Amino acid sequence: MDDKLKIKISIADRVYPLTVNPEQEEGLRSASKKIDAMIKQFEENYAVRDKQDVLAMCALQFASQTEQKGIDRSAEIDEAVAKLKLMDEKLDDLL
Repeated sequence: MDDKLKIKISIADRVYPLTVNPEQEEGLRSASKKIDAMIKQFEENYAVRDKQDVLAMCALQFASQTEQKGIDRSAEIDEAVAKLKLMDEKLDDLL
């Protein structure tokens, strides 16, 4: 049985019909709200010519946040590996 949901998501005053898995609905609705809030923020704070410019800036903002999280995670992993190596060396010295 196909448990897909048909939902409508509104972004920048346009409605997009989607067919999604039930577990995706909350995330999509939340993302839609965040995009609309960011659009409003850009429109209030910057002189923008049209929605295309605002949407491009939103896309850039979200993409850069995703990239930065990946960079931060990589740095955290590198730091954890370095600490584990140091602990391993100390254990080797004790044994």
